Amino acid sequence: MGKPEKEFASWLAPAAHRPLVALRNAKVAGASGWADVEPAAEAIIRSDWGDRRSWFEFATTQPDCRPIVAEADGALVGTGVGTVNGGVGWVGTIWVDPAHRGAGLGRALTQAVIDDLEEAGCRTLLLVATDQGRLLYERMGFEVQTRYRILEAPGLDAEGPPDDAIRPFEEADLDGILALDRAATGEDRGHAIRRFASPEGTLVLSIGGDVRGYVIRAPWGGGATVAPDPADAIRILGARRRAHGLGGRVRVGLVEENAAGLAALEAAGLAPIWSAPRLVRGEPLDWHPDWIWGQFNHAIG
Repeated sequence: MGKPEKEFASWLAPAAHRPLVALRNAKVAGASGWADVEPAAEAIIRSDWGDRRSWFEFATTQPDCRPIVAEADGALVGTGVGTVNGGVGWVGTIWVDPAHRGAGLGRALTQAVIDDLEEAGCRTLLLVATDQGRLLYERMGFEVQTRYRILEAPGLDAEGPPDDAIRPFEEADLDGILALDRAATGEDRGHAIRRFASPEGTLVLSIGGDVRGYVIRAPWGGGATVAPDPADAIRILGARRRAHGLGGRVRVGLVEENAAGLAALEAAGLAPIWSAPRLVRGEPLDWHPDWIWGQFNHAIG
């Protein structure tokens, strides 16, 4: 995609038995795709982190993403992805092979991603921390901004009456979606929205030609969802549940500031399934957290 390959300074673990670990940008392998996608996906699956293949395919082909890998003796032993959303950068997918943990590689990967994001002009950095990583990130200047709450609901009978205000994406919706997304997140996620918005993967709630809410699905299953009015968000969720049908499952992701939304969803039968802190470093973010009802994922927002 025209991104120059970048070699970072090699990192040497203090233990004598550990090999030299080199950090570099993910490599391209001609028309066949990016050479590091498959080994990175397989390594993470072996660590019980889930299947990140579709995410890596996006990150390694998207100019606004900065994927980094760590190698030791020819084997991939670490990953990190930075994503540039205008002046806001996301630090994500910081993973270290279990055999190389505890010696500073996670910090080295995180710092390499931060350096790339700051070089790209990001003044605010965001990330979602695991319990393992939170203390490290706080030592690197991040602080807890809020907390994500993920809830899940069963699908609904698709034979119910449709909501006439909710329909598939049309090109004329794009400007309204971009403006609403910037106001909600404080970020410029236009690069991802333009790539993913489609009639097949996007629902828009539009009244009188005004976009009042939307959900945009990513290939890996995440769904960026924005709606300033909680009633509109519930309508979009209802459309998603009907689309999944009986036996399906639908997830949403809110932050703690959206207390009214969390209460409404739990009253509607959604069950909490996961929670994690969202950390920030740098300039304050001008955003509306109570407008956000779902994410592409927790490595890009």
